[in-house]
Amino acid sequence: EVQLVESGGGSVQAGGSLRLSCIASEYPYKPYCMAWFRQAPGKAREGVGYIATDGRTSYADSVKGRFTVSKDIAKDTLYLQMNSLKPEDTAMYYCAAEFNWCPPLVDDHQYMYWGQGTQVTVSS
Repeated sequence: EVQLVESGGGSVQAGGSLRLSCIASEYPYKPYCMAWFRQAPGKAREGVGYIATDGRTSYADSVKGRFTVSKDIAKDTLYLQMNSLKPEDTAMYYCAAEFNWCPPLVDDHQYMYWGQGTQVTVSS
């Protein structure tokens, strides 16, 4: 069973930065695509960004220029560097993995494996 474990969440003031990590383990082969999603209370889950095995990335318009998805292959770790944080970035952040392709960020149901989430709270 593939396991994804996020960490790095916390509370920060607007304008600040956080870096989230997601360690993947117990997978039969490396995922083709790893992504970050988030869900705020009372709102639907939304895609934040993904990175494919070839390094190709995609981001939601709301985070372009502020967030960066990266990975350390040797450490089997996915990162989300979040800069210039805004109160509207407050949410539970989840990492997800898909082994065969990179589904569009709007198609969260296409991602097969999910972590348990890490909370990010941005105060004004």
